Amino acid sequence: MENKIPEQEKLEKEIKIHVDEFLENINSELPESMELEYEGFYRRGFFVTKKRYAVIEDENIIAKGLELVRRDWAPVAKDTQQSILISILRDGNIDKAVKTIEKVLKKVKSGKIEMKDLIIHTQITKKLSDYKNIGPHVVAAQKLEKKGLKIDKGTIIQYVVVKGKGAISQRAVPFEDSENYSYDANYYINHQILPAVSRIMKSLGYSKQQLAELGDNEKQKTLDAFFK
Repeated sequence: MENKIPEQEKLEKEIKIHVDEFLENINSELPESMELEYEGFYRRGFFVTKKRYAVIEDENIIAKGLELVRRDWAPVAKDTQQSILISILRDGNIDKAVKTIEKVLKKVKSGKIEMKDLIIHTQITKKLSDYKNIGPHVVAAQKLEKKGLKIDKGTIIQYVVVKGKGAISQRAVPFEDSENYSYDANYYINHQILPAVSRIMKSLGYSKQQLAELGDNEKQKTLDAFFK
């Protein structure tokens, strides 16, 4: 990690002084049970809503409420979201973020993503027999149970969605049994990667459809022309 330049250190110290003065004035007017605290200084931040945001501190992305900090999203989606946030918040480079999305979409379509990067983790919250809506994690859990594994409330199920006929939920396979399957690229693009990245890129002028076309070589030429 690079050391902070003197100008940055000076700026942060000056801001901290003003913040301390501000907090002292505000806290003196608040009830004793309430107190504002200084959390940190961040040079850039990205806010989707007040409860969903990302800021950068030194080289580290600190996120709240976004997919990259949730376990029920596949690593390929979380890692892509984190990469584009680094490009935007650290480098200030939107073009780099777009290129990252393009690269990931093409790699997913080519079938070259490793299964471990497609695992979705979901917790079982009740007995399997009590589920009325049978989601993919329940289907995967049922398959594990048929193999003799004990599935209880609180069990974390690791599964991937594979190619095949039928609903998405019926194509959920426990990760440990996925070796002989091929993943469903369309599912991971449309239900994992695009939702995660479009949440960020929408505010920068990129629609979900435009992002989807990044992985299409023929449509890419039209998209490039659109943004020139």
